[in-house]
Amino acid sequence: MMIMILLLCSVIFFTILYFHKQTTRKKGKTPPSPRRLPLIGNLHQLGRHPHRSLCYLSHRYGPLMLLHFGRVPVLVVSSADAARDVLKTHDLVFASRPRSKTYEKLLYNGRDVALAPYGEYWRQMKSVCVLHLLSNKMVRSFRDVREEEISLMMEKIRESSSLQLNLSKLLANLTNDVICRVALGKKYGSETDFKKLLERFTRLLGAFSVGTYVSWLAWIDWIRGLDGRLAKTRKDFDEFLERVVQDHEDGDGDKNDFVDVLLAIQRDKSVGFDIDRFSIKAMILDVFVGGMDTSYTLMEWAMTELLRHPNCMKRLQKEVRTICKGKSSVSQEGVQEMNYLRAVIKETLRLHPPLPLMVPHESTQDVILRDYHIPAGTHVMINAWAIGREAATWGPDVEEFRPERHLDSSVDFRGQDFELIPFGAGRRICPAISFAVVLNEMVLANLVHQFDWRFPVKCTEDQTGVAESTGIAIHRMFPLYAIASSTT
Repeated sequence: MMIMILLLCSVIFFTILYFHKQTTRKKGKTPPSPRRLPLIGNLHQLGRHPHRSLCYLSHRYGPLMLLHFGRVPVLVVSSADAARDVLKTHDLVFASRPRSKTYEKLLYNGRDVALAPYGEYWRQMKSVCVLHLLSNKMVRSFRDVREEEISLMMEKIRESSSLQLNLSKLLANLTNDVICRVALGKKYGSETDFKKLLERFTRLLGAFSVGTYVSWLAWIDWIRGLDGRLAKTRKDFDEFLERVVQDHEDGDGDKNDFVDVLLAIQRDKSVGFDIDRFSIKAMILDVFVGGMDTSYTLMEWAMTELLRHPNCMKRLQKEVRTICKGKSSVSQEGVQEMNYLRAVIKETLRLHPPLPLMVPHESTQDVILRDYHIPAGTHVMINAWAIGREAATWGPDVEEFRPERHLDSSVDFRGQDFELIPFGAGRRICPAISFAVVLNEMVLANLVHQFDWRFPVKCTEDQTGVAESTGIAIHRMFPLYAIASSTT
């Protein structure tokens, strides 16, 4: 009897093994993978700075590398050519976003634009965003807001001329004030509770959820308090946004900001489908999440590199001051002529993309990618930080800050050139590129036009270095301190 059972088990085992091999052969090979541990897979290899760890792993395993974060297969893309295959050749297959407990709890269960799954709802919301909130016409309409807030920041710097300034804080406050006025109609930066809430929100967005990748260990998120912090932060931010929306409904509805525009669309049903309250609040959250941290981070890194490279600073100042000679500030028209300014921004985005791993994608069906079989449900991380350091594209001095490399190059960051994709590409490209770029150009041009800058005399490597923070958006680990001297 025992022998019969053993024989039956053997037949079943080899039958399963045979069909598994046949299925694998039909599906094809998978991308190269580092060895993984039981249960957690390759999670232990991410380190404090995953974009760096994954870049180093790609040097060994190639530009398409398959990892496993717990139960989840993750394809890591680390070259421009591989990114083109994902975001252009197979754009539709990879157009969705993976589910995440953190994102769903904080962003109204995927009702925003940035993280909603690909489908009809996302297409409708994106059309509202592109046509009504972030069109070139709307970007131009907020010109006065940008100029007023930049002028106020310049006055603060002038009042502290020759004193040590926390430039990181100034740039963060400026970005917060501009976005609050554009999105909500007034500034909330002076309200300490709001600033703390916003910091808590962005910090939680980068929190690691064990349950997302190892479902049977989801209880750990509860034990360490993540679930409680997510619930409280969502409740607090929802109450804040509810007050903002209600204030707009009770106001005169003059359609000066994003909330007014969205409420008008909801009221008039002018886009052919209903927009509910949650969708309005989710889209406003997108403006903060997508615009606040990333914009000020880019300015912070640009000023860091210019201070570290005085020759680049002098060349940029010469360009700005020549074009704006005799003017007290830089206008939006003047910025259009500044080629070296654009080169500085491109080089900063190459070396310091604010979201180095970008927002993850997810495959919605099986696909063959460069002879590799990628199954449906695979998460995709595109390492923009690694792509910006490809020596084959950028040359042997790839680690150097050298804006001149962009002056004779047609490579741009608007999604057509995969060598530089800090805002993504394809269907899920960031719709706020124009809004972000105009603000960054105006701020940097005015900073170098009106002031000479230098590091404090007694400054440490922490202050002058490029050590990175942790989280989704990568800014400086330590605040940027500098001394401004007025040129007038």
